[in-house]
Amino acid sequence: MTKQNQAKPMSASRISIAQLMQPEHANNHGNVHGGWIMKLVDEAGALACMRHAQQRVVTVAIDQMTFQHPIMIGHLIILNAEVTYVGRTSLEAQVCVIAENPVTGEQVHTNTAYLVYVAIDENGKAVEVPALFAESDAEKERIKAGEARQKHRLSQKS
Repeated sequence: MTKQNQAKPMSASRISIAQLMQPEHANNHGNVHGGWIMKLVDEAGALACMRHAQQRVVTVAIDQMTFQHPIMIGHLIILNAEVTYVGRTSLEAQVCVIAENPVTGEQVHTNTAYLVYVAIDENGKAVEVPALFAESDAEKERIKAGEARQKHRLSQKS
């Protein structure tokens, strides 16, 4: 039986990371650096993909990163990630970023990013990953959208 035949539900990959933003994460205006947020997004996406593939993964692409709201020093950054598409050796992760004021509990969605990873073995060679299946209509739509994004990415290759 190949890895492709050992399908896993989308829910099996879900992870959530929360981290308090400190002065070393921000500029002198108190805004957390976009690069720091991107690092955390990449880590969350990779963890979701590793959880699905049960292999190490390497980042191949980040579709885009548009910050809609700033994250400030003292806020909690919450990253929710899950696998939304798999190919033979590649995986797409959706990472939603939320900023929370831990004192008031107010939460603001700051951005959502889609990242692509490839699963690798101990020698750095790409390996097959388990198929992905949906457990709800909403998950079916997320997988369908992931397939469309991957098709678009592949059409952009030069």
